[in-house]
Amino acid sequence: MRVGVLTGGGDCPGLNAVIRAVVRKGIKDYGYEFVGFRDGWRGPLEGDTMPLDRAAVSGILPRGGTILGSSRTNLMKIEGGVERVKANMAELGIDALVAIGGEDTLGVATQLTDRDVKVVGVPKTIDNDLNATDFTFGFDTAVNIATEAIDRLHTTAESHHRALVVEVMGRHAGWIALHSGMAAGANVILIPERPFDIDQVVAHVESRFKTNYAPIIVVAEGAHPKDGQMELSTGEKDAFGHVRLGGIGQRLADEIESRTGKEARSVVLGHVQRGGTPSAFDRVLATRLGVNAIDAVHDGDFGKMVALQGTDIVRVDLSAATEKLKTVPTERYEEAEVFFG
Repeated sequence: MRVGVLTGGGDCPGLNAVIRAVVRKGIKDYGYEFVGFRDGWRGPLEGDTMPLDRAAVSGILPRGGTILGSSRTNLMKIEGGVERVKANMAELGIDALVAIGGEDTLGVATQLTDRDVKVVGVPKTIDNDLNATDFTFGFDTAVNIATEAIDRLHTTAESHHRALVVEVMGRHAGWIALHSGMAAGANVILIPERPFDIDQVVAHVESRFKTNYAPIIVVAEGAHPKDGQMELSTGEKDAFGHVRLGGIGQRLADEIESRTGKEARSVVLGHVQRGGTPSAFDRVLATRLGVNAIDAVHDGDFGKMVALQGTDIVRVDLSAATEKLKTVPTERYEEAEVFFG
């Protein structure tokens, strides 16, 4: 059997670990041949490939990013896209695909499954917002990076008696903000799932200053106030229709400074959160997912995504994984005992 492998969407620590596990297990146990498709769904759409053998995956376990490259190509928006993918797979002798990605990449995989393309999915996103899996690889690394950054910001905030607003990733789900904020002892955590009251945020900041403490506010990029007046976007959209977000941290810092008279600064962690070497947890999870993904291919169990549930790797329908986002439930936010908007 000849198997194609691709990585789509934003890059993520642990992608290379998945690729390595798929290839090593597939060659050793099943004698499969592998082909890497470059830059997400653009690869099978254009027939752009690279060799994927033992030599290609040697030494990539600790490397961040993806040796295959990635893109946000949405072949479902391209006329004749599915037919081109099928034709290229047939020409290259590709029998099945392992698609590694988040909601958008696996959303395309779900639609291809409905069109008789043999696909197995692997969940990837630092946002941890994919349904039907407890954790996605990349999330642990992103949380650790954000936590270390917030730890460092505590000391400079105290030294200068200023408020610091830390903007982390999280378009629709606040998992990174919640976990890093809790781990680093942030004073305010703002997430997309719960619109905040700017008056209450400012009041909380003022109360912290009165006790001679400098407040740290962690805000997810998709967080917004109840009145919706502070959410910022460029208006630009990607191939999947997502508006590019950014700027809520700076707007929040400006509002805090103007209302309290105290200096406030914004720090945007941005792509730092998903770059660099993956954590040990993410390396192990990515490896387990890769091993189980090629087992699913061998079993002919297509249209499935491998997922972490509890401590076990299981198979779930791709449609179940992509039917909705996994957002932070109210009870998890309340457990943090942080400020509520």
